[in-house]
Amino acid sequence: MVDKAFRFGVVAAAAEGGAKWLQTARRAEELGYSTLLCPDNLNLPTPTAALAAAAVATTELRVGSFVLASPLRTARAAAWESHSLTVVTGGRFELGIGTGLPTMRRQAEWLGLPYGSGQERLDSIAETIDEVRRLDGDTHTPVMVAAGGPKIRRLAGEKADIVTLAGGVLTPRAEMAGHAEEIRAAAGDRDIELGLNVFVIGEQVPPFIQQFTGADAQTLIEHDSLSMLRGSVDDMAAELERRREELGVSYISVNGAFIEQFAPVVARLSGK
Repeated sequence: MVDKAFRFGVVAAAAEGGAKWLQTARRAEELGYSTLLCPDNLNLPTPTAALAAAAVATTELRVGSFVLASPLRTARAAAWESHSLTVVTGGRFELGIGTGLPTMRRQAEWLGLPYGSGQERLDSIAETIDEVRRLDGDTHTPVMVAAGGPKIRRLAGEKADIVTLAGGVLTPRAEMAGHAEEIRAAAGDRDIELGLNVFVIGEQVPPFIQQFTGADAQTLIEHDSLSMLRGSVDDMAAELERRREELGVSYISVNGAFIEQFAPVVARLSGK
């Protein structure tokens, strides 16, 4: 199923402020990452401001949200911000969007916005994409949807340019392959790129990642988790080639904690 060449993103937050954030952006570009991706959370600087700064500090690095949580903005506000980033970055922005974690309910309330039902949040994503397309005109903002459930997989296949497989960290490989097939079926003749976010490089799980995923290293290894890559550079490269063959994933993102550790794999596989 080898289709698209590999490219790589690094997921990081601008939590420590300007100088450190710009250093991260420049380092990601130096190491050959395609994209710097920024999470969306009211406890962090807004990704739109952070990504605009990162784009100014670099020359070719793409920037993207990972992902805008639909409950934290109206659909039209999200589309406006996204199109604006496409304009000010010279076309280097990728809109990543998803329905948001359950923890976003309280954050949405703080903003005076409804969290919404599952269907309402899906409808908001669809409206955001449609509105971005309208605002873009002759430009094009690539849209990435983080797709966990069947409804959003179908929506992503129908409307997104990029779809990140967002099942649970212990989702079996065969089940994830089925999810990828659902997305491709929904896409039909549309050309889409499939992605996968890898939380852990190596066999040590940082405490903040373990808290987020709810799984320690032993559990991830025992379940052959797709959220982990370990072994030598050769081992990791071979595993990613296997995942591309079996799942069709070619856009791999890793947590910023592993930006240096994963760089040799980026150098090995980027563009291949």
